[in-house]
This record gives sequence, structure tokens and C-alpha cells, in this order.
Amino acid sequence: MSKAFTKDDGDAQDDEMELPALPGGGKNYITPAGYAALRHELLDLMDGERPKVVEAVHWAARNGDRSENGDYIYGKKRLREIDRRIRFLTQRLEIAVIAEPSLHFGNDQVFFGATVTYVDDRDQKRIVTIMGIDEAQSVRGEVSWISPIARTLLKSRVGDTVRLVMPDRVADIEVLAVQYPRAPKPGTAA
Repeated sequence: MSKAFTKDDGDAQDDEMELPALPGGGKNYITPAGYAALRHELLDLMDGERPKVVEAVHWAARNGDRSENGDYIYGKKRLREIDRRIRFLTQRLEIAVIAEPSLHFGNDQVFFGATVTYVDDRDQKRIVTIMGIDEAQSVRGEVSWISPIARTLLKSRVGDTVRLVMPDRVADIEVLAVQYPRAPKPGTAA
């Protein structure tokens, strides 16, 4: 059977980059900075890295036997990875809904983009910022807007006590503070 009709182990990763589940409606809320970062990555892949890899694969293909040509094999694998990431980013950007957190500056209610300080029933104080699923980085205290903590906090206000359902228990958490970034002044960079 022709190799063109079989799936080798290198292609097994094609299925691994499925889109994380979004709530009904398929909206992908994201901050303007997060959208710009994804768009920058997409353009860099399409206009920068992909053409270089295509050129390297083309060069390697001219060097004879492709079955034992490491440059060719690696280049083809890298090209599949790049194309997979381009498809992923394109899909995400197509359904992106840019939400500007600074529109809520001064508000005490929790919406997308809020930095929330809360305390749980074990007196542990935490601070989280609610971000888009493609931009949230837990090491920086950011959580996805579809995470259990964010869903629990959304629409609550300073002073509210809400119930967070966790796998091992249910916790009461009290919202202590809600902050949003200031809108950039006209004529200045964000």
C-alpha cells in the first residue's frame, strides 16, 4: 500500500490539538492584547517560519533518497506541525470576540477581564484575572473565563459570597475586590 494512504506515528499528533471546549454559542472571548498576540503568531508562522521550512524541505528533497534523508523527514514533520498550528490559530481567530476589560473600570461587578481578590472558607486569599482560554497563564494568576472559578465569580460583586463546586468539596468564597485596567489615553499605546 502506498505510504500516501497510511498514517505514520508522526501524524498521530494531528488529532492532539483539538480546540478546548467552548460553552454553547461557540464564542471565544479574548482581550485585545490576546487577539493581537495570536494574530502576530499566525502571521509569523505564515510569512516567516513556514516559507523557511518549505525552502529547507525543497533543498533536502533534491539531495536524493528521501527515506533516509533526515533533513527532509524532519522538515516535513515540522511543516505538518506549522500547518496544524496555522489551522488552530485561524479557527480561534475566526470565532474570537474581543472584549475590552477597561470598559468596566471602576465597576465592582465581575466580568471578563476582571482581577478578582477573594477569600475561601479556609481563609486562603487568592487573586485571579479572568482571561480568554487562549491567553490565560496560570503562572501569572490568570484563569480562563470557562474555568470553574471564573464561572463561579462572573457577575458577582464585591461583598458577595458564592459557592465554588470542586471535585472534593464545595467551598464558600467571598469576593473582596474587583479591579479592571484603565483605558489607555487617546494617542498612547496600550
